[in-house]
Amino acid sequence: QVQLVESGGGLVQPGGSLRLSCAASGFRRKDLGIGWFRQAPGKEREGVSCLSTNHELTWYADSVKGRFTISRDNAKNMVYLQMNSLKPDDTAVYYCAVQEPVRSWPLPEYDMNYWGKGTPVTVSS
Repeated sequence: QVQLVESGGGLVQPGGSLRLSCAASGFRRKDLGIGWFRQAPGKEREGVSCLSTNHELTWYADSVKGRFTISRDNAKNMVYLQMNSLKPDDTAVYYCAVQEPVRSWPLPEYDMNYWGKGTPVTVSS
């Protein structure tokens, strides 16, 4: 059974950092696209960052380039999103999602196969 579980969200002051984690289990393929998406109150869900396990590709939204870093630990089946220099505009629920196999790039929000339930991030003083 495929499962994605996010953790690491919380309340942080502007300029602070958080590391989100996504625990992935139940996948049989090695060709996966794993992405982080977010949805702010009153806004549509948008892509933040993604990686391709087979092709060593990564992508970042312009709004987070230079501040966020996506990484993975294959041994632990974990994907991380390190978020630095956080801004109030980063406030959202963050979701981990998988496209299996990878068929489009960057990973589009409308064509993901599996989603986690999300973890909330609030950036406020």
